[in-house]
Amino acid sequence: MCYDNRRFGQLKNIGSDDRLKKTLTVMSADQTVALGQKLAAFLQPKDLILLDGDLGAGKTTFTKGLGRGLGIKRPIKSPTFTIIREYQSGRIPLYHMDVYRLEQGGGDELGLDEYFNGDGVNVVEWSKFVAEELPSNYLRIVFKRDDSKGDNVRTIIFEPRGGRFEKLTNELLGDQNE
Repeated sequence: MCYDNRRFGQLKNIGSDDRLKKTLTVMSADQTVALGQKLAAFLQPKDLILLDGDLGAGKTTFTKGLGRGLGIKRPIKSPTFTIIREYQSGRIPLYHMDVYRLEQGGGDELGLDEYFNGDGVNVVEWSKFVAEELPSNYLRIVFKRDDSKGDNVRTIIFEPRGGRFEKLTNELLGDQNE
């Protein structure tokens, strides 16, 4: 079953084995920011959001929306070269991590456990490079470009792991089984 959500695009469940996954198509960077902003209202300390997708797929754009939704006034910038950027001025802290440069290892030296068990929301781009360090409960969001439909069209797949994130995904995007 599909429905058209005027603000965020078209949403549907995908696959029988993937019954918890939901996919959404956004038509612009503004919609990507708005979706991040909406998700922020559901977040609490220790939440872990994994953002995966190709370069330029919208991960940092989405995180800008999260920051805005958390009340962070500073511009959200990609932490590609710093690996971790901390934003303390919002409702709860935001720890934005881009671990792409850890492809060859070194994630254990960052003290990721301290962030994951700390007082903020953790956003990790390129999570496959620190997979062994990740807790078992998280919300993974995969961004896919669809340039055949336009420069800013993205397919966004939500993959919740754990009861809290299953519930959060349904509250954010709607329960397609009703």
